[in-house]
Amino acid sequence: QVQLVESGGDSVQPGGSLRLACAATGFNWDDYAIAWFRQGPGKEREGVSCVSSNDGRRRLNYADSVKGRFTVSTDKAKSMVYLQMTNLKPEDTAVYYCATDTYGGLCPLKVVYDHWGQGTQVTVSS
Repeated sequence: QVQLVESGGDSVQPGGSLRLACAATGFNWDDYAIAWFRQGPGKEREGVSCVSSNDGRRRLNYADSVKGRFTVSTDKAKSMVYLQMTNLKPEDTAVYYCATDTYGGLCPLKVVYDHWGQGTQVTVSS
């Protein structure tokens, strides 16, 4: 059974950094896609970043709004997925979710994943 548990959300000032973590268990680390999504107040859920692995090939994908500021990484030994966020802006304020599924190596940033965590709140404010 796939389980995803996010942590690391906090309140930070603009320009600050945070690292979110997603404890991910119950899926195949040789064939997966794990994505980070966020949903701000009054907004639709949007894809932020994704990492996938299939047939020995690793793929990364980032939304334009976070390129150069956010970095996704994995630690298979610890069953963890991380989202390092730097130069945070007020518009990054949202509940952040990790999600996983299998897409044959593709790394979509669309809300098509079957398995989701419960989310962690990130607030960027001065």
